[in-house]
Amino acid sequence: MGGVFGRLDSTKRGSHGLKLESKMVESMRQRAAHGTSVKSFNTIIMKFPRIDEGLRNCKAIFEQFDEDSNGEIDKEELKNCFQKLEISFAEEEISDLFEACDINEDMGMKFNEFIVFLCLVYLLNEPAASEAKTKMGLGDLEATFETLVDAFVFLDKNKDGYVSKDEMIQAINESIPGERSSGRIAIQRFEEMDWDKNGMVTFKEFLFAFTRWVGIGENEDEDE
Repeated sequence: MGGVFGRLDSTKRGSHGLKLESKMVESMRQRAAHGTSVKSFNTIIMKFPRIDEGLRNCKAIFEQFDEDSNGEIDKEELKNCFQKLEISFAEEEISDLFEACDINEDMGMKFNEFIVFLCLVYLLNEPAASEAKTKMGLGDLEATFETLVDAFVFLDKNKDGYVSKDEMIQAINESIPGERSSGRIAIQRFEEMDWDKNGMVTFKEFLFAFTRWVGIGENEDEDE
């Protein structure tokens, strides 16, 4: 896998953002130690419809947070909803999560970004995150989130919490051995995931790509 500089060299990430990313990487490493039930990339593709259905069930939670019903959640709405639910995230933690998931940096989380937010909260092994899982009803989404974790662990061949281009190529080749186009497909999929173009895919980047793969886009409300 790439060196440390390749992973952390991003002008868009502050120290708090790196702290959150480190937590996510460590969480994925711990999950990887337990292995994965996914045997091939085709297995992941076959689960797209079920994952799509599960993720769309997040819509009710999204609408609860979107107080002004404008199709996106700003930081104040996020804080307000946590306060109403009596979830004790510190303001710094809320800001870190919001900024991590507002990938377009337009100060508002759209539905696909909110899905990533929920999954990151689900993975955080902290008291406030545990409160959130219970009070936001994330337990109902456990099967969907665990499938996404399983898929990432399958791609992360060396279990370091990141997916490299070589690992993506290996995963695709395992699914369609001998197929000439497999390398091209793998590179295309990898580029779709590698949002910051640093050659390393985090779980967050994987989630953003996955929402697009199953057909959940930024303009979800406009398409309905």
